[in-house]
Amino acid sequence: MCDLHGCGAHRDMPPIAVPDAERRAFLKGLVALPLAAVLFDPVLGHFGTLDKFITREMVEIPTDGDNPVRGALALPEADSAPAILLIHEWWGLNDQIKAVAAEYAKLGFVAFAIDLFDSKPTTDPEEAMKLVQGLDTEKATAKLVTAINWLASRKNANGKVGTIGWCFGGGWSLDASLAAPVDATVIYYGDVNKTAEELTALDGPVLGHFGTLDKFITREMVERFQSAMAEAGKADFLTVHWYEADHGFANPSAARYDADDAKLAWDRTLEFLKAYLG
Repeated sequence: MCDLHGCGAHRDMPPIAVPDAERRAFLKGLVALPLAAVLFDPVLGHFGTLDKFITREMVEIPTDGDNPVRGALALPEADSAPAILLIHEWWGLNDQIKAVAAEYAKLGFVAFAIDLFDSKPTTDPEEAMKLVQGLDTEKATAKLVTAINWLASRKNANGKVGTIGWCFGGGWSLDASLAAPVDATVIYYGDVNKTAEELTALDGPVLGHFGTLDKFITREMVERFQSAMAEAGKADFLTVHWYEADHGFANPSAARYDADDAKLAWDRTLEFLKAYLG
């Protein structure tokens, strides 16, 4: 099941195979498998194992009022590093997104994976839809602005902040960048239905990853987005990459996962973030 908010059920995903030799090597600390893949290996896939290899903690950002901002924070070894705000899919803040945050921290970024739902994650599409439909968009926007400002002002950050999101979170990655100035925005197959007037608020470059087989975030939608960006005078801000893949291709827990395209998108994203965040 897919729509503009989410795609695929975890129970329908194909198994991720981690060879026994690599599994043993990982446990000995000899190789670095992608953490998102490790999470879904039947032997390695629990945080009791991962705690030995990653540092992340659940934090709450102080706010005035009744709109707390919670999420998973992963820190790099560097004393001064660029920051990334990660925005989850419609499943909520699950282990897969936390693992991606940890991976970015290993690569030198302060990574904060926000919880927009303030709820336990789910693997049920019907429950996910309820979470999306119950979201207060004004409060969600305020949470994202608070998180961006908090990341920009952290003592162990260099002041630069990027946003990145997938599916439901891909649309919110763009929304966050319209609500608060950021230095880079990454969208994985997210809703980009915006007017030129709305896009004038953008203050930094945007990278988009989209699948040619996606029936929900379609080429027509993305082309309208490109036209709106041009009308807003932001054409030079936008880079779009297309993949012969379906919605959710970068998520190893999704039924439509495509390992080759996921790696290519990951490499392009990392290059983009390093270029604009330092």
